[in-house]
Amino acid sequence: MVRIVQRFAGSLMAVLLSVSAVQADDVVRVLIWDEQQPEQKQAYGERFLGETIAEALRLRPGLQVSSVSLRDPQQGLSADRLDQTDVLVVWSHIRVREQDDALIEGVVQRVQSGKLGLVAIHSAHWHKAFVRLMQERAKSDAVQGLSESERKTVVWQYANESPYGKAVKEGDRRTPYVEVGEGSIRKLTLPQCVFPAWRPDGAASHVTTKLPDHPIAAGLPKMWDIAHTEMYGEPFHVPEPDAVVFEERWDRGEYFRSGCVWKVGAGRVFYFRPGHELFPIFLQKEPLQVIENAVRWLGRAESD
Repeated sequence: MVRIVQRFAGSLMAVLLSVSAVQADDVVRVLIWDEQQPEQKQAYGERFLGETIAEALRLRPGLQVSSVSLRDPQQGLSADRLDQTDVLVVWSHIRVREQDDALIEGVVQRVQSGKLGLVAIHSAHWHKAFVRLMQERAKSDAVQGLSESERKTVVWQYANESPYGKAVKEGDRRTPYVEVGEGSIRKLTLPQCVFPAWRPDGAASHVTTKLPDHPIAAGLPKMWDIAHTEMYGEPFHVPEPDAVVFEERWDRGEYFRSGCVWKVGAGRVFYFRPGHELFPIFLQKEPLQVIENAVRWLGRAESD
């Protein structure tokens, strides 16, 4: 009888350990990285924008969420921390040049190897990790535009490697683009990762869910509004996205591809345009649902 009980107890423990392992595998580990601009508290009270998103996501099942900032040791992006992260969500604005290039390369390498997904929010179009990954995607696209024989002989030159703070005008040639040089030289002008128009007046935007069957669109209506936001106007100087999940329009006629997905190497990047620091956008259920959906999708190995 004792042996039967012992065998039963051992079997039960094995089952419980197996279930625990499966549950652990199901958890998506999310790191919210926020510049923590003081103006955010005009919209979010005692919390910063990143802390607000983190607090909301912690209430969702299957997500393990941490929040860090530029002020943390190693800017919150140590190798150990990144190795314990499935999806990195970033918001940045005016302190981009303070981001440590070596730490950023750790993010870029992990995304390209498929170990990490990246979500860039609003003004993080100039976050160094997003810019670097758009540069890598632009390089990959440029190579894909060559014949097999050309790929063996072309010598690449790169321009615009540091686009931060440089505006574009309506009618400027859209980046990235390739020019043919002498002989086997090709010059790739890298993406500016910005747009010619913006208006922080708080006017409402009207969001269309363009790909309702995409996992990032799960649970979202076909049409929804953001009552107060900043306008960004196309063209967005980035490589052509693999998918445009959301589009925003404003009553004055502007529009923006507001939810874009790229594959970069073996990893994925998602850009979500709403998120101005003066408006409480992440107190609204739809933008929070977008971020939740994005981290769940990017956090799965099979997010193809």
